[in-house]
Amino acid sequence: MKKSILFLSAIVLMLASCGKPTPTPQDITVNPSPLKVVGNTVSCKITGSFGKKEFEKKGILKVTPVLKFGDQEVLGQTVTYVGEKVKENGHKVNYKNGGTYSQQFSCEYRPEMARCELYLRFVATKGKKVYDVPDLKIADGIITTQKLAAAEPSQTQTIASVDKFQRVIQEMQEADILFLIQQANLRSSETNSESVKAFTEAVKDAYTNDHKQIKKIEVSGYASPDGKQDLNERLAKQRQQATEQFLKRSMKKGKVQADIESEITAEDWEGFKKLMENSNIQDKNLVLRVLSMYTDPEEREAQIKNLSAVFKSIADEILPQLRRSRLILTTDLIGKSDDEILALAREDASQLTVEELLYAASLVEDLNEQAKIYNKAIAQFPDDARAYNNLGLINFKQGNIAEARRCYTKALAIEPQNPDFNYNAGVAALADNDLDKAKELLGKAAGTNGDLNSAMGTYYTMKGEYAAAKKAYGSTPSNNAALQQILNEDYASARKTLAAINNPNATTAYLQAIVGARTNDRDAVYAGLRTAVAKDSALKAKAKSDIEFAKYQEDETFLSIVK
Repeated sequence: MKKSILFLSAIVLMLASCGKPTPTPQDITVNPSPLKVVGNTVSCKITGSFGKKEFEKKGILKVTPVLKFGDQEVLGQTVTYVGEKVKENGHKVNYKNGGTYSQQFSCEYRPEMARCELYLRFVATKGKKVYDVPDLKIADGIITTQKLAAAEPSQTQTIASVDKFQRVIQEMQEADILFLIQQANLRSSETNSESVKAFTEAVKDAYTNDHKQIKKIEVSGYASPDGKQDLNERLAKQRQQATEQFLKRSMKKGKVQADIESEITAEDWEGFKKLMENSNIQDKNLVLRVLSMYTDPEEREAQIKNLSAVFKSIADEILPQLRRSRLILTTDLIGKSDDEILALAREDASQLTVEELLYAASLVEDLNEQAKIYNKAIAQFPDDARAYNNLGLINFKQGNIAEARRCYTKALAIEPQNPDFNYNAGVAALADNDLDKAKELLGKAAGTNGDLNSAMGTYYTMKGEYAAAKKAYGSTPSNNAALQQILNEDYASARKTLAAINNPNATTAYLQAIVGARTNDRDAVYAGLRTAVAKDSALKAKAKSDIEFAKYQEDETFLSIVK
């Protein structure tokens, strides 16, 4: 918006005892007017003209833009204009034809500048004579709407670290019983082995322990792949049956009641292959190649036996391990109940694992209690970044941005490449108006579960790069997306975006009022402001001083809303 300011008289005459006065510029235009915040900068171009036969040939005029707010002021860069007979450096102004006046003003924005006025300050001289010229007001106020761009905790997606707690966890225990070649009788050396004893004890414990449940017990009989097929089938079956009877006796003695599933593998080629792969037998690759070339069991066996030098090592080292039965116990470990976990989290967290503590926090809704649980997790498991991250989320939701950033920094010290941690920390940096750090962190957040596009859109909006913000936001409705549409003067799209927001807040309504003001929709202004101040009374003071509503600030309805 441009605003031309004409002097009440064509030239402000400067007090002088003699000589022709040097005029100030006329027809001054400020672009934009009102001023605007872009990024964190307020800037404008000021133009005007000097009339014909008015600029004293020996006169000097120094012009300085001055932004006044409260009892403070910020000075812009001074520009000097000189008459055609002046030797001092400056922009020459021809006496006969006059000339143009132009200069830039720029300064860093500060919140207290919201209510301000832009002036020009003059120093006019001719020789040693200094003329008294009053400051000239050329613009009112700064449009600070861009500053509504923020990573609002209530509107910004952040990503929590999930626990890996499982109520039921399956564990397996196995034991092998070995047999002599072509035999199926159990030997005491095998049934009394440490692994078999541990297995039978595990079955008993799973049956009697309140936090365990037998899921499945399996007994498998095997035969090595050498020998005839029918012999191997018979041996595998006999080994399975002998082992199953042994296990049933053991279970009966321990008063365990459970079903046993059984199966046989007459020629254990898979077991043979695994043992060969893990062996140090010379030319084992040759044997493995035979396995891959032939699928018929008899052909495989014949080809391997032809490798006479290798086969002796196989017969000594591999085949005895395949003449076996296998015992397999699958147990469901039943975890603590929610009530048990929550009680321990409150009273004796030392009895909980990190997964149980993280899960406990999810069982309560009160943010302060969640924070207490996460702090306990941090105390017990300081090397687990998830508790730091989740504690950061709580602080962010509560508006404690500095503490949120501290927690995210702790999480990133443990897992610096975690995209979700970088995303959360980047969003917090945006909320803290630390744009350089936000850019750095969000640049490391590729692959995050967060809405990285929206976060980057907010970053670009806060930087004043509206075209990039529009591209980043896409079609996702949010306050920040609507704001960049307003800043791009796409008011129709902004209305649609604001109407599509799932959880509208005070900022949503305030932006609707701004759209109304910019499109001369008085009813939209009033409706938006009523909703905004009802949700956040602090917006009353903002609306009173907001230049967006300048033409409404003497309106009775407006005043009744913001009083």
